[in-house]
Amino acid sequence: GGDNAGCALPAAVDIQPACLGLYCGRTVLSVNGSVETYGEGGVCPRGQRTDDNKICRECMGSRGGYDWLYLGFMAMLPLVLHWFFIEWYSGKKSSRALLQHVTALFECSVAAIVTLLVSDPVGSVHIRSCKVKKLSDWYTMLYNPSPDYITTVHCTHEAVYPLYTIVFIYYAFCLVLMMLLRPLLVKKIACGLGKSDRFKSVYAALYFFPILTVLQAVGGGLLYYAFPYIILVLSLVTLAVYMSASEVESFKDLLVRKKRLVVLFSHWLLHAYGIISISKLDKLEQDLPLLALVPAPALFYLLTAKYTEPSRILSEGGNGH
Repeated sequence: GGDNAGCALPAAVDIQPACLGLYCGRTVLSVNGSVETYGEGGVCPRGQRTDDNKICRECMGSRGGYDWLYLGFMAMLPLVLHWFFIEWYSGKKSSRALLQHVTALFECSVAAIVTLLVSDPVGSVHIRSCKVKKLSDWYTMLYNPSPDYITTVHCTHEAVYPLYTIVFIYYAFCLVLMMLLRPLLVKKIACGLGKSDRFKSVYAALYFFPILTVLQAVGGGLLYYAFPYIILVLSLVTLAVYMSASEVESFKDLLVRKKRLVVLFSHWLLHAYGIISISKLDKLEQDLPLLALVPAPALFYLLTAKYTEPSRILSEGGNGH
């Protein structure tokens, strides 16, 4: 095929000069003044995506606020899971868990910084990126054209560069740092725990990292649009479950143990993060008053807990008979 061949097809299929398919594009071979020479249509190189004329262009944009919030959410997931499993397996010996919590925070923070530094441009915490225009940008592999219904032209590339792959890189660094730091720390401090219990939080991470990786691979685009609502729903549900499990029924119960207050405030922070993410940082002055609603679910729970105590309802039901 000459210059007007379809996307890298045999010469017989000279259908149209433009590239076929939603994500196929022509690469710029050389620029002579204002004249550009284009190669045959096909997959764009990494860090590029097609423009309106189906030409592969370098992504020179910087991340918007919503993209950073999405990356923040994906970075928080392993940290929250680490904290949950450390707490779950340390049981009553929570003083020993504190150091593990701090180590998990350190691992995830270092992993996040290193990930930003190795991303293009290397050595800077800024990211050169492509703009997310629609959901299909996340799933370019589903849009490979078959012009003659026999040959498939493979144009799969990262149109949302680097939002898709950067999360995998971050998880890999998290895993490596955890394997380097945590076993030494756990061995040193968890003398009180039984031999089998010591490393359970580390084993849990070896399970949840592959699950998170598959989640990002399959549902990355869906998470990108849905994560603010996921944060709000999950933080509400987990707060209610935590309060009922630790039998908090009044403000006094909350103040008895510092840990309960820490859990409450961390849930409030998540609530606030969700509300800010829904507003997409566009009209902050309109949406900031909504942050006043953050404590509302917890207050509602505390005010109504004493009326919904199961034993009380049962005894009143018994009296009624």
